[in-house]
Amino acid sequence: MKRIILVALASLLSVCGWGQRYCNPLPMVIGQGGNASGDVSVFREGDTYYMFCTGGGAWTSDNMLDWSFTPVRNVPVAPDVVKYRGKFYMSGNDCPLYVADNPLGPYEVLGDWENTPDVEGGWNGAFDMHIFIDNDKPYLLYSGRGISGIFIVPLDPDQPNRFADKPTHLFGFDSSHTWERYGEMNEYTGVAWIEGPWLFKYKGTYYLQYSASGTQWKTYAEGYYTAKNIMGPYKYAGNNPLLRKTDGLVTGTAHGSVVEGPDGGLWQFYTIVLSNPPGGRRIGMDRINVDKKGQWSVTITDTPQPAPGAIGTRESLPVTINKINAMNALSTFSSQQPGRYASYAVDNSSGTVWEPEPSDETPSITIELSPATRFDEVQLFDVDGVRIMFGGGGRRGFGRGAGAQEIYKYKIEVSMDGENWKTALDRTDNTVQKNTIFEEFAPVECRFIRLTVTDWPKPQPLSVIEFTAFGLPSSTQPARVPIPHF
Repeated sequence: MKRIILVALASLLSVCGWGQRYCNPLPMVIGQGGNASGDVSVFREGDTYYMFCTGGGAWTSDNMLDWSFTPVRNVPVAPDVVKYRGKFYMSGNDCPLYVADNPLGPYEVLGDWENTPDVEGGWNGAFDMHIFIDNDKPYLLYSGRGISGIFIVPLDPDQPNRFADKPTHLFGFDSSHTWERYGEMNEYTGVAWIEGPWLFKYKGTYYLQYSASGTQWKTYAEGYYTAKNIMGPYKYAGNNPLLRKTDGLVTGTAHGSVVEGPDGGLWQFYTIVLSNPPGGRRIGMDRINVDKKGQWSVTITDTPQPAPGAIGTRESLPVTINKINAMNALSTFSSQQPGRYASYAVDNSSGTVWEPEPSDETPSITIELSPATRFDEVQLFDVDGVRIMFGGGGRRGFGRGAGAQEIYKYKIEVSMDGENWKTALDRTDNTVQKNTIFEEFAPVECRFIRLTVTDWPKPQPLSVIEFTAFGLPSSTQPARVPIPHF
């Protein structure tokens, strides 16, 4: 009876809009001209949040949970948008400065960068540019190439594409900061790529974020320096790196931005580098914690978390990991190709994929959540959500726009015995383009869960990076062979 009441309460909260959750990687809508492939820049204007990414286009939201896509022309690689004196300026990599009257454009060229120094003076071209407004004065932060580091320069208040002074070098690569080094083990002592500056002023202190070792590594991470003056000097934070995760589905966490959420807290957005290059890149976000000394910290998550401003949420755990290969598992699949095994869909890794046979028109994978031996009690679970990461057509993530339509149609079914099934989620009529899915539903007790994909972008093969069901242990059933307790 207690479990029934809890399940009913959770369902009611979900219906009422309470307890909303997010899960990384974020399930971003993609469209023609935009694919949310990293280098994420988020800012707030009025009651609306705006997100720009490498890949083109823009996304808007009023709650930082549900993002709508809008095509926007002229979005460069690593875009950054800032409001200054009633207009919106967009900068990026190897491009002029753009200007618009609206955050969503249209953006027109204001002009090329003027009064810039030569290479010896710290100007290696426009790379990961970020404009910060301080006391109604614009400043440009940018990264040099390789180990050069981060620079800042005041801009002409009346002509923001013109340098008002010589750039100041704030800091460069420091080999003693092991996490900055190249390589999956940070083994390159003299090589790094310092990039992605983002400045945020909080309670009188300037927090300057930057990324290393390079976006091709799972060791891609983010750190920060602090200063009391915008021009420096900047001090390296003792608890660096701020963001770093090298295992699981959320890896290579860096090149992001900070924004105040609807709950008044600080939120960190970041790029996720998947292990397998064809899988591309994704977007993540998590809450920033600030201690009494002003140090920032972020716990990177890959399970359902309370959304900004959520009234109350329930906790859920992944309950499908590696349960195809578990002892005595009754998990099954419709088909698989050599080297693209169905077990890869539940191995908690973004470096492997499941690909069914080309002739398999409705591929499915069934996971037994309690693969018990005859001596084990059977554990049942209240399942309340799923995450599905599709391969996304093989793009590495640096393109300027989405290609083929990425509409996936699917359904989720649950069962207590593996024979009698009921539908928990039906998206067989889906028309929304996403290559990462996070869906919640009313908690349902089950022993088996099945994913069936009914349609996907063709002619590309179906590629499933990961299928994760979330839930909590509920009741149990006795073992087939009782074991005495001593």
